[in-house]
Amino acid sequence: MTSMLINREDLDFLLFDLVQAETLVTRDRYAEHSADTFRAIIEAAHTLAEEKFAPHNRKADENEPTFDGERVHMIPEVAEAVKAFADGGFMAAPHDEEWGGMQLPITINQACLALFRAANVGSSAYSFLTSANANLIRAFGTESQKQRFLPPMFEGRWFGTMALTEPHAGSSVPDIRTTATPVGDGTYRIKGNKIFISGGDHELGENIVHLVLARLPGAPAGARGISLFLVPKFRVDADGKPGARNDVALAGLIHKMGYRGTTSTMLNFGENDDCIGELIGEENRGLTCMFHMMNEARIGVGMGGTMLAYTAYLHAAEYARTRAQGRPIEAKDPTAPQVPIIEHADVRRMLLIQKSYVEGALGLCFYAARLADDARTAPDAAERADAEQLLALLTPIVKSWPAQFCLEANHLAIQIHGGYGYTREYPVEQFYRDNRLNALHEGTHGIQGIDLLGRKVALEDGAVLALLRRRIAATADSARACGNAELASHADALQAEWDTIAETTTQLRAVTKEDIRRGLANASLYLDMFGHGVIAWIWLQQAVAAHQAQQAGTRSAAFCAGKLAAARWFFNCELPKAGPQHALLRRLDATALDAQADWF
Repeated sequence: MTSMLINREDLDFLLFDLVQAETLVTRDRYAEHSADTFRAIIEAAHTLAEEKFAPHNRKADENEPTFDGERVHMIPEVAEAVKAFADGGFMAAPHDEEWGGMQLPITINQACLALFRAANVGSSAYSFLTSANANLIRAFGTESQKQRFLPPMFEGRWFGTMALTEPHAGSSVPDIRTTATPVGDGTYRIKGNKIFISGGDHELGENIVHLVLARLPGAPAGARGISLFLVPKFRVDADGKPGARNDVALAGLIHKMGYRGTTSTMLNFGENDDCIGELIGEENRGLTCMFHMMNEARIGVGMGGTMLAYTAYLHAAEYARTRAQGRPIEAKDPTAPQVPIIEHADVRRMLLIQKSYVEGALGLCFYAARLADDARTAPDAAERADAEQLLALLTPIVKSWPAQFCLEANHLAIQIHGGYGYTREYPVEQFYRDNRLNALHEGTHGIQGIDLLGRKVALEDGAVLALLRRRIAATADSARACGNAELASHADALQAEWDTIAETTTQLRAVTKEDIRRGLANASLYLDMFGHGVIAWIWLQQAVAAHQAQQAGTRSAAFCAGKLAAARWFFNCELPKAGPQHALLRRLDATALDAQADWF
């Protein structure tokens, strides 16, 4: 049976032809692995995702968690799935063997996690949040904190969250009001309210470890005065055993459009002035620590947005192959049999758009994961530094481009199903609702656009952007070296686009230095334009790899032809959309900036 989670040949192609994951086994950290062990682990993840997560995806959506005033209730299949995930070793997979991990490369770990996101994004979120929480403790915690908190989290007995957002502040994290007052014994009394805390309360494990942003007495105003604290639901003693209930109260559940299987909570810390937490990292450096978790989470958001669209694309393609409706437009005989709708050009157009978006986005996510591996384990210090800087530059794209354009792919999946797509009889309507969240959490498009234009393209006075352009030029050279006229044409178009991006960026940066409000007024549009340029680059890499596989016969003929067609579509029909965006950005249109509140 064809998998509805992912095209396995595509997954293999992206991992081993595009980002060459097998080369990671030459590094000491991954020396115990091989391409075969990578494939075996992915196969185990695929089986577990299909057997334990996918079957209750709809049930969890229709029976979202409830709160009776004392405890949270949810369908039992969720607990069974997250336990199977932990028992399979996936909670600790990328971590050191001493912590029970497999020392799995980030690239391969992301491939495994992608399958769970496609199968059931709601149930998988509990484990993914816990993994990211544990990664932060591993990076910034004291030895005591690591010993007490990490083992039960890796074993799947404890879970974790990040608690940033407050009702009055929303995305403006520097305006948080939650306080942390020293007790005198090295602990702190936490007091405040947090909202939209995914996985903030449930009965899936023995404890929940909240990472809470709060202010110490006398801390500087704004982002410079924020610290980070470990605040468990049940207090943890010196031996790592959970004890008395901490003063963390569930104020209520938030009911959402999608992601209904994940509890979204309002939490009150210190209602009785007895919420105890521990500082993690340095005082007033909480955002630095938290962004360690958030940046990983942003790659996860990009992967989640991609996989919700990928599975919807596969469902749409299967529906189009089996749904008979209408006849060829040139047919004259109304008694002739109807044809599958995939025979209609407009349906193939919509499938090509979906394919170009989801496979382009997945290629980008794996490229980012490979950069994360290189930043940590590349043998050369300069290579590690380059990878870290490139990942920082590309993170806003990895988070936001799939959240926006893969949602469009979900929209097209519904369109291909026609009226049925708008009903709950078919899963594509749920995929759309689930995916809509990815444009919001871990930083909206507007925030990512400001980050990209206001900070990231200016890193090292533009040196990181120049590094990206050199890599793009190298890809273009490799395409021209293939001796294929179409690939050479794509290469020329890509380099021309990036020359234009560089010119637009220079103009916008100059204006931003003089008038930051005007310069950043169209940052979201800049993010879209820049992202299309990045995805075009990823598609040229895929086209080169597909051409080589086609010549060598290492991939199926249909697969290679499909890849080259999707690349052709992106270069012919998607990349040209950037032209008007450049023109608008260079005009520095101030319509939105100048609009007055009382006009709306």
